[in-house]
Amino acid sequence: MTNTVAAQALSADTVPATYVLDHLDHLESEAIHIFREVAGEFERPVILFSGGKDSVVMVHLARKAFAPAPLPFPLLHVDTGHNFPEVLDYRDATVDRLGARLVVAQVQDYLDDGRLRERPDGTRNPLQTVPLLDAIEENRFDAVFGGGRRDEEKARAKERVFSLRDAFGAWDPRRQRPELWDLYNGRHTAGEHVRVFPLSNWTELDVWRYIAREDIELPEIYYAHEREVFQRDGMWLTAGEWGGPKPAETTETRLVRYRTVGDMSCTGAVESDAADVEAVILEVAASRLTERGATRADDRLSEAAMEDRKRQGYF
Repeated sequence: MTNTVAAQALSADTVPATYVLDHLDHLESEAIHIFREVAGEFERPVILFSGGKDSVVMVHLARKAFAPAPLPFPLLHVDTGHNFPEVLDYRDATVDRLGARLVVAQVQDYLDDGRLRERPDGTRNPLQTVPLLDAIEENRFDAVFGGGRRDEEKARAKERVFSLRDAFGAWDPRRQRPELWDLYNGRHTAGEHVRVFPLSNWTELDVWRYIAREDIELPEIYYAHEREVFQRDGMWLTAGEWGGPKPAETTETRLVRYRTVGDMSCTGAVESDAADVEAVILEVAASRLTERGATRADDRLSEAAMEDRKRQGYF
C-alpha cells in the first residue's frame, strides 16, 4: 500500500473516537505539556495562586499533569490586604485540601515598615510588584506560572508562553523568544527568571466551559448574589476599608457577580442573574467586553497601564 493510499485509508471516519480531541482537549493537552516542560527544565517553579478562576484552573491542570503524584509546585499569593474575604477563605481551604505549601507575600508588611506608601486612590494592585519580586528572590523561584491569557488585554496578547524576566523582574517586549512548533526556551542567567503562562491561548469562554466540564469548584462570588455595592466610574464596587464609598457615593443592594477577582478597590462587579456555571457560560458568550475591560479600574489608568506595570515586574 502506498503512502497516499494509506493516508486516505486512515481518514477521520476510521479514527477511533477516543483519539479525536475537541477544542478543550487540545487546550488542556497544551497546558499539561507546558507544566511538564517546566518541571523538566527548571529547579524551583511556583504557581501564582489567588483563588481566582484562572489560577484555580491552572492548579487543576497541574494536578492532572502529574497525577497520581501530589502537586509538585508550591503556591504563591501576593495579598494586597484588600482581597475579597470569600476568595481568601477559598484559597486557604484549597491549600488545606491539596496539602500544598503556600507562600504569602503581604503588601501590608511593606506599608507598615515604609518600603511602600499607600496610593491616593486607595488601590493596592500596583503595589504588588515589589512584594512579588522579593518573594521570587527570597525563595529562589526560577519559573513562575501565571494565569494571564492573551484575550484579556493587549499587553498580555504580546507576551509569549515563556516570558523571560531580567534580574529586576522587568519584561522587555524586544527580548521575546520565538516559540515555533511549541518549543519553549527556558534558558536564563543567574538572577533572571521566566514567567510561564499555560492559559495563554485560552479565552474567558474556554475557561468557563472547562470549569463546567471538569466540575471545578470556584469562590461563590463568581455567581450571582445580592451585595451592597456603590457606583464609581461606571463600575459597581464593594465598600471596604480601602476608601469607599466617598460621602457623595451611596450604597445599594444589587444582584451581581464578579467576572474577575483582585483588589476590592479596583475590581468591579457586573449586574447578573447567572447563578450557575451554565448561565455564566451563556452570559460570557454574549459579552463583547473582556472581564478586565469591563471590571478592572487599574487597567483604565492609561492606554498602556498593563504594559507599564509588566515592564516593572508585574505579572
